[in-house]
Amino acid sequence: MTGPDLTEFRAEVRDWCRTHIPADWRRAQTGATDAEFVRFQQDWFRRLRGAGYAVPHWPREYGGGMSIPEQIVLYQELAAHDAPRLVLSFVAIHHAAATLLAAGTDEQRERHLPAILDGEIWVQGFSEPEAGSDLAALRTTARRDGDDYVVTGQKVWASGAHYADRCLLLARTDPDAPKRKGISYFLLDMRSPGIEVRPIRQATGESHFCEIFLDEVRIPASQLVGAENTGWQVAQQTLGAERGLTMLELAERLGNAGFRWLVETCRQPDLGGARPIDDPVVADRLAQWEIELTGLRALCRDLVERHAAGAVGPADASVVKLYYSELLQRLTDFGAEVGGLSAQTILRKPMSGGWESGAWVLDFIGSWEWTIPGGASEIQRTIIAERGLGLPRDPAASR
Repeated sequence: MTGPDLTEFRAEVRDWCRTHIPADWRRAQTGATDAEFVRFQQDWFRRLRGAGYAVPHWPREYGGGMSIPEQIVLYQELAAHDAPRLVLSFVAIHHAAATLLAAGTDEQRERHLPAILDGEIWVQGFSEPEAGSDLAALRTTARRDGDDYVVTGQKVWASGAHYADRCLLLARTDPDAPKRKGISYFLLDMRSPGIEVRPIRQATGESHFCEIFLDEVRIPASQLVGAENTGWQVAQQTLGAERGLTMLELAERLGNAGFRWLVETCRQPDLGGARPIDDPVVADRLAQWEIELTGLRALCRDLVERHAAGAVGPADASVVKLYYSELLQRLTDFGAEVGGLSAQTILRKPMSGGWESGAWVLDFIGSWEWTIPGGASEIQRTIIAERGLGLPRDPAASR
């Protein structure tokens, strides 16, 4: 059986990329200010939306509707033409949308999905100082007060919170319930009184992550997603998107642009004049990377196709997330190794780029982030063991 003929669609996307991708965006976004980054990202989102390429994975009635094969072609061509990533909109178009479509009310969907298409920026407010990988241990509280919930607590490692308009927020509404049964899920307006956002300055000089402090912040009860105290179940929709469906684009970028950057690095002469690619050991490693990347891309396509068919397994998204994040880490580590001393001197990478930019040391540092969000690698292995392989669960008392 052969798939649909997408030759015409590929030519259309290819043509659009040649015309609309900013020619010098990497240089312009290297060392860009926050304001320059936001303006660039908003303009890039508008360009993609105008072409129908911003949210291909959404249902047609909300502005998407591309078939899985079309999405694969789109992401292949965007990667091949070195397009910027929608960094600023990532949580909105993937995590927020997946949550709203799966568990939101009609009113919530009609209010928020069009706003996302108009450029609304979202952040994920899950992790806390003492509740990272053990997310169910979160201590931020929400108490009902008339038509509102009043929320107090702290979130951390919230990527892009200083840019965000809205937040996907988990808070404890029943302190006496077992820890996974007393959590509720809210849609928070980041302009609400009582919110303070503090960017966290990293060793690289960037401030990608933030802390969010909530002091008696009022959230209308209409912004509760799902029933009260069922937030843990709703959060699985968010985490499922982060672990699985978002990987289709990221895998195509890593397998296309990332591998291309790696090969180009290996072709550069080192300080002694030799080229790493001429070393048979390096050539063998490149062949291994290509095999692994081909496997990753196939795995992601299979996951998305089975998700669309309603046949996805309970641990399949965790398999993909674990494979991608650890492959990214190993590949960028190898890039830093073959990049030699010159790779150590690159102090900035494009703000609108992917996790694989060719600035290998910075890429390697950044790759560690992907082994943590959406559930750390250890959590993914537990999910695979328990839900995928049916191995015995941890004792209930520890949950």
